[in-house]
Amino acid sequence: MTLPATMRAIEIAQPGGPEVLTPTEVPVPQPGPGQIVIALDYAGVNRPDALQRAGNYAPPPTASPLPGLEGAGRVAAVGEGVSRWSVGDQVCALLPGGGYAEYVVTPAAHALPIPAGMGMREAACLPETFFTVFSNVFQRGALKAGERFLVHGGSSGIGTTAIQLARAFGARVFATAGSEDKCAACLRLGAERAINYREEDFVEVLKAEGGADLILDMVGGDYIPRNVRALADDGRLVQIAFLSGPKAELNFSAVMRRRLTITGSTLRPQSDLAKARIAEGLEAQVWPLLASGAVAPVMDSEYPMDKASEAHARMESSGHIGKIVLKIR
Repeated sequence: MTLPATMRAIEIAQPGGPEVLTPTEVPVPQPGPGQIVIALDYAGVNRPDALQRAGNYAPPPTASPLPGLEGAGRVAAVGEGVSRWSVGDQVCALLPGGGYAEYVVTPAAHALPIPAGMGMREAACLPETFFTVFSNVFQRGALKAGERFLVHGGSSGIGTTAIQLARAFGARVFATAGSEDKCAACLRLGAERAINYREEDFVEVLKAEGGADLILDMVGGDYIPRNVRALADDGRLVQIAFLSGPKAELNFSAVMRRRLTITGSTLRPQSDLAKARIAEGLEAQVWPLLASGAVAPVMDSEYPMDKASEAHARMESSGHIGKIVLKIR
C-alpha cells in the first residue's frame, strides 16, 4: 500500500471545550523501526482525550499532538524490524496519540488482532479500556476469584469492561452508577449489586458484605477516604483517574492498622515495553473471552470524525453507557 502525502484529522486548535476540536489536513506519519502505520476505520473516544483537549494531559514528547489513544483498521505500512504484521492485516491498537486521523503510527507490539467475529467498530473500543482494566485490576490489583470487587463509574467504558472481566475471572462484582438505567446496565453485565450513589452509601453497602478486597476508582477527591473505609482488611485501592480532584485528607493509621494497599497508575506515560507486556497478557488471557462472546465492548454511540466535538460533549455529559466511537472512513 502506498501512503498518501496528507490525511484528514482532528486537531486541538487551542485548549478549551469540545468546540476547539477542528478538522484539518496534516502529513501522513511514516513508520520508524518497530512501528506500523494503521489506516484507521474507527477510533475510540476516551476521557484522557478530553483532558488533553482541555490542556490538562500533555502528550509525550515523541507522540502526535492529535488526540486519540485507540483505534482499529488495516496495517498500511511496516517499519524496519517488524515481523508479526504485514500490510493489509486487520488490527486494533493502543496508540500514543494521533487516533483522530485517517492514519496513525504506533509500536507494532501495541497492536493486537481483531478478535474473531468482531467488527472494526467494536474492536476500536478495546485497547485503551482493556489495557487499563487488565493492567490495574489483574496485574497491579491482583484480583482473584471469589474476591469482592468494587468499580466506580460502572456504566463508563472502563466500568463496563471491569465488570465483565472481573465476573469472567470469578470475582464478586459491585458497581456504583448515577441513575436507575445505569445501575440496570451494570446488573445486566454481571454485577451482583449496583449502587446508585445518589441514593445509597457505597461504604455501608460494602461494609455489610465484609468490605471490598479491591476497589478500582477514577473519582478521587472525597471518594479516597470513603474507599479506604469500604475496604476489607488487607484490601487494595487502585486509583486510575481523579474526576473529582487528586487531593484528599486521609488518616493513614487505618491503612497501617488494617494492612491496606493504595496504588495506581496511568497508562500513557508507561514505557513501550510495559505496554507490550500488557498486550501479551491480554492476548493470552482476555482475547479468547472476546472471541467466544463471553466478554464484549458495550457500545453507546457513533459519530463521524468531523463531529468529534459532539462526541466529546456526549462523553462529558456523563449520559453515555459504554463506549463512544468516531467513524474515520
